[in-house]
Amino acid sequence: MPDTTIKTEILIHDLKVPISVIDAGAKSLLNRQGSYGPLTDKQIKVLKRIIRNTLITQRLVNDVMELGRSREGVMITSDFPISVLVTSVLMEIFDLSDPAVAEDIRKIKTYNELVQAVQASGARLSFDPKVWKTMVHLDEAKVRQVLRNLATNAFKHRSSFVEISGSIEENQLTLKVKDDGRGISPADHQRIFETYFTTGSSIETAIQSHGLGLAGVMVLLKDMGGTLRLSSDNGKGAEFIVKIPL
Repeated sequence: MPDTTIKTEILIHDLKVPISVIDAGAKSLLNRQGSYGPLTDKQIKVLKRIIRNTLITQRLVNDVMELGRSREGVMITSDFPISVLVTSVLMEIFDLSDPAVAEDIRKIKTYNELVQAVQASGARLSFDPKVWKTMVHLDEAKVRQVLRNLATNAFKHRSSFVEISGSIEENQLTLKVKDDGRGISPADHQRIFETYFTTGSSIETAIQSHGLGLAGVMVLLKDMGGTLRLSSDNGKGAEFIVKIPL
């Protein structure tokens, strides 16, 4: 009898082509109005929403594929500077929330320029200049997915700011993501790392948003030999601390 098992990763991979076609079609209508005809303001708004959601879907597909590679023990390491890691994550986040800021980030050339570009949006950076320029040898896709997931969650739950910081000590890369939101009760700290976990109505939205993403983060960190620690309490925001051996 033939093996009828269908791997999720194969199905996920096959989604990449139709998603790209939808994205390209919407961008063509938006950017080539001379060829396809003028658009109303409402039509432009709808097309921009389509493009934004295809970008979200593309990232979800890539994230699921990366988790699949982690389960198979696949590591693709390379040398990259901390500056590129953090800058690319901020561009991905602002591509969805504030494209104008994302465009500013693409143009910056120094750490101070980046700090200025994102501070009005509530993002704070805290990196030593030497650490910011340090080259590390890790699986960049996995580290980027971990940082993007934590930073995205932090932006969802903040009251006014999100702080991203990093250091290198004892041959370990430490990344910290902190927000000033409503925080998470100590009783729920362990449970939020469980897939699909939700808690009581008082912080239900926060926990729902953290749930699946943090479960995925744990898979990626385990593959890299890393750890994740949470420091938080009700009304005191949350800080996630990642440590990855270099």
